[in-house]
Amino acid sequence: MTETWSVRRQAPAKINLALAVAPPNPKPPAGDGLHPIASWMVAVDLYDDVSVARLPEDRTSRYAIRWHAKAPRTSAIDWSVSKDLAVRAHLLLEETVGRRLPAAITVEKRIPVGAGLAGGSSDAASTLLAIRELFQLDLSDEALRELAIKLGSDIAFFLTEDAAPRPALVEGVGNRIERMPPLQSATGDAAIALILPDFDCSTPAVYRAFDERGEQPFHETWARGVAQEAKLESDALFNDLALPAMAVQPRLAELHAAAQDALHRTVHVTGSGSGMFVILDSDAEATIKTLRSLDDLKSCAIVPARIL
Repeated sequence: MTETWSVRRQAPAKINLALAVAPPNPKPPAGDGLHPIASWMVAVDLYDDVSVARLPEDRTSRYAIRWHAKAPRTSAIDWSVSKDLAVRAHLLLEETVGRRLPAAITVEKRIPVGAGLAGGSSDAASTLLAIRELFQLDLSDEALRELAIKLGSDIAFFLTEDAAPRPALVEGVGNRIERMPPLQSATGDAAIALILPDFDCSTPAVYRAFDERGEQPFHETWARGVAQEAKLESDALFNDLALPAMAVQPRLAELHAAAQDALHRTVHVTGSGSGMFVILDSDAEATIKTLRSLDDLKSCAIVPARIL
């Protein structure tokens, strides 16, 4: 058998079509302090590119994290390379198997940072899969999922050998993933417009704002119901973090209102923001044109995308 020395994977973004958030678990040592969720999650065709090359055993691993030339919106890559989720995924695999796994890992990003699109999580999942393949590691899918949960709550959703992860109901702290039926869209093609502001939202800050709103009902039954129904109907979608995100970033509330007023339809926040999306129908071209013409949205990238 010919040995594989390099792997390139497309790491898709995700959006939350429904996101229910519960009050946090008890803090350590009684619990993990995390918020349980129930989310109908889907991948979209906005991709980071993750390239992983196996190096000779005596070489030192190297990493490059940069923006792709065609990224719709960029920002400073101001985190240390050791904090990048793809790099942490590689280091965790080395720790798990108890040996060095020399590799050159390059991430070319198109997915904005801090937009609720889980680009870093998707990069990490692609890295886990690529390193397992390149070094022929004896790690099951379940073992990879357990590692993914140690790194972050969204990563396990992306852990699939398929071209793109299928829609899923993601529960617990991202550790329970139930794949759902394909989406049913009135137009046949499940298309959206992503609205990507030129600022991000801090996920920890958004969760703190959620907690400051006081105890809210946990809409897990609602999330499961719409996920099982699998119909892309805008009025059925919801996000418990939308208002907390707008409290953290008031500018998000202004952009959201401007887009809704212009389109006369619901605009949704994904995850903890700052990314938003609107479902496209037969007037997709006109909707995109309207969004791009709005003075209030001049600082935003408007990106047509397809749900995978």
